Amino acid sequence: MRSPTTLAALGTVLALMTVAGCPETTPPDPDPEPDNGPAASGGESATLPPPMAKRVPHEHRTHDHVREDPYFWLRDDDREDPEILAYLEAENAYTEQQLAPQAEFREALFQEIVGRIPQDDASVPVKVDGWWRYVRNETGKEYDIHCRLPASAPEPDPEAGPADGEQIIFDENARAEGHDYYAAVGPAVSIDGKTMAFGEDTLSRRIYTLRFKDLESGELLEDTIEGTTGGAVWALDHRTVFYVKREEGTLRAYQVWRHTLGESEDTLVFEETDDEFYVSVGRSRSRDYILIASSQTVSSEYRVVDARHPDREPQMVLPRERNHEYDVDHLNGRFYIRTNWEAKDFRLMSVRPRESADKSKWRVEIPAREGVLFRGFELFEDYLVASERQNGIAGLRVLKWARGGRVDADAGHAIAFEEPVYFATIGTNPEVESSTLRLHYTSMTTPWSTIDYDMGAREREVKKVQRVLGDFDQHAYATERVTVTARDGTQVPVSIVHRRDLDRSRPQPLLLYAYGSYGHSMDPTFSSVRLSLLDRGVIYAIAHVRGGQEMGRGWYEDGKLMNKKNTFFDFIDCAKHLIDAGWTSADRLFGHGGSAGGLLIGAVANMAPELFEGLVADVPFVDVVTTMLDESIPLTTFEYDEWGNPNEQEAYEYMLSYSPYDNVTAQDYPNMLVISGLHDSQVQFWEPAKWVARLRHRKTDDNQLLMHMNLEAGHGGASGRFRRHRETAMTYAFLLSLVDITE
Repeated sequence: MRSPTTLAALGTVLALMTVAGCPETTPPDPDPEPDNGPAASGGESATLPPPMAKRVPHEHRTHDHVREDPYFWLRDDDREDPEILAYLEAENAYTEQQLAPQAEFREALFQEIVGRIPQDDASVPVKVDGWWRYVRNETGKEYDIHCRLPASAPEPDPEAGPADGEQIIFDENARAEGHDYYAAVGPAVSIDGKTMAFGEDTLSRRIYTLRFKDLESGELLEDTIEGTTGGAVWALDHRTVFYVKREEGTLRAYQVWRHTLGESEDTLVFEETDDEFYVSVGRSRSRDYILIASSQTVSSEYRVVDARHPDREPQMVLPRERNHEYDVDHLNGRFYIRTNWEAKDFRLMSVRPRESADKSKWRVEIPAREGVLFRGFELFEDYLVASERQNGIAGLRVLKWARGGRVDADAGHAIAFEEPVYFATIGTNPEVESSTLRLHYTSMTTPWSTIDYDMGAREREVKKVQRVLGDFDQHAYATERVTVTARDGTQVPVSIVHRRDLDRSRPQPLLLYAYGSYGHSMDPTFSSVRLSLLDRGVIYAIAHVRGGQEMGRGWYEDGKLMNKKNTFFDFIDCAKHLIDAGWTSADRLFGHGGSAGGLLIGAVANMAPELFEGLVADVPFVDVVTTMLDESIPLTTFEYDEWGNPNEQEAYEYMLSYSPYDNVTAQDYPNMLVISGLHDSQVQFWEPAKWVARLRHRKTDDNQLLMHMNLEAGHGGASGRFRRHRETAMTYAFLLSLVDITE
């Protein structure tokens, strides 16, 4: 990693960049961008002027249309170009300078945020394969410690510290030593409990090295596999694992391999040759099968391998069909299939394995229900648990098996919760014969709770409630859901949380968050971090915009492809409603989104900048057209069904009409903070870098425009349970200072 540049050197770099912005050899720009100079985003007192990236003529020609891209030079796939790194360091230095008056406040926020997180903590133990398995955290340590205890011992108390006889099988802290970034996948323990597989990424590109450990001796094995997704699934021989390799360049998960411990040559089990699909591996509930999934946005396909005979060829469950999505599990001799075949919001079917490729043999277990999205399921010997979403609320329903191994859909019951707006989801339930369901529950005012629910007696035991240190009192906060009428008449829900004693007689600062892509729903969950905003009088709101799946599959489809602008319009209309209803005002309203939500923020910045005092975009996907035209970039090809394929003219023109980078114009923009990571594998770093460069040249205001590029991290930001909140504190201090809250 490049060493930090001195402040004096950065000043020289900035000066050179500003001069280089208009080199004598550059022909006249057909789309001139005003050079705002040092006054923009800095004021006269700034020691360093705002970085002004040079403009190098570059044209993209598509469908007889020409796009000027003078910042194309900022792309560097190797992330080693000295000039580009110097520019990014200059942006970081400028951001630090601009935020210097908030330094003490940032540190106070950071200490406050991490001060709510217990240093010593543990998960609720889970009994699996003769062991209690759990995760602990220790004072001063950033990463998890994975432990186990023989199941013959009493269930360990997660609040009582290390148990007698505890075995530490994987200490991420020890493995992270010497690395600026560390992320682990796993561990995955063989069913006989003797060997562990785990994946490690020390660059933040989500490319993992798969390693193995003998749990009896405590020694690492020589077996090492590079370029994987990190996960491993054990066969029933306890020596064979299935894993997935990433494609070089695109990072697409495209091959399933089989590795046997001690052998140097692995076997390719399946390769996905369609570059719009990616693969994954799992294990059936019965453990009889290794599941190989091949998926893309609107289609999926499964193969299975006999887990007792891992060297056998995969067998097809059902060949892929356009617009057919399905998931598979297995128990008691049948495949259980969650499918959208003739069921837009999905239903559950079952079939004998040998007949799975014939849909006429599939029988209905849980029929499609109007207004209910069937999200997923968990199989038990005596029960089936359905995860469903109704009226935007994710809940759980318990059903029993009837005679003949069929689901008795009429005898089911929904698990009741007291709060009107909440989120409940299935937890870890390794014991298929159990009559107890482990679930997780939360709301915007209720910390995450781990609950054991007796499915027969309909009784619950709260095993653990997320600890929030300090003087936290959940009754000091209030939450509600409002409905906003969007411009086309659609009713868009907004979840809101604030302090109960907040003065509602006048507009208050409000942070509006949204995502709105991939059918990913933003649920009303608890965040101890968010308390640092709420306790300073800030209202927090989640706009459940189209493009998510909060209101069912149609909600997703109304916010993708040629309907993508609905996502942005919904956010804008929610912002207007919150202003008109007196919740906030334009000079006290902020917007926040990350990744595809960063695209949302970028589009809204162009479309309705007057509504916001400040915007924060994390790892924003903002150069939509250029990226989606480049099949060498990760995520491009298998996201055509999400955004569109710009090689088709209609899709190109529509995407171009909202692409944040391509629509930056000479107008006033809100105060903006853009956060990204050099090693981001999902949104390449040059997208936000180019966007900020163009904004800096074209915007006509003197509001702040700041970019923080984490030079050691990728899409998820810094690693570690504490230090990741350095960026959170930066974001909060930036927003709060805009409304003169500095302590």
